Amino acid sequence: MAVAETIREKLAAAFSPARLEVRDESHLHKGHAGARPGGESHFRILIVADAFQGMSRLARQRAVNAALKDELAGPVHALAMTALTPAEAGETGQ
Repeated sequence: MAVAETIREKLAAAFSPARLEVRDESHLHKGHAGARPGGESHFRILIVADAFQGMSRLARQRAVNAALKDELAGPVHALAMTALTPAEAGETGQ
């Protein structure tokens, strides 16, 4: 299974997000530390979930990192994230 798909599945299971975007940005890091020839090493995610209500930005990042601990210990070299509640993202839930 592709790393991006594994990330999607794990985040969906952990947070039941209203919105989830997982973008492989490995091509932007070719030749840099941690870059792998096949890509799938640098990702950017946007996750919008009710689960983040009442959590600080740091707590949200820690929760996402915990859900993806195996990927961060292995194939993922870098993970940039934006983690918001639906209200912060301007989503109405309709």
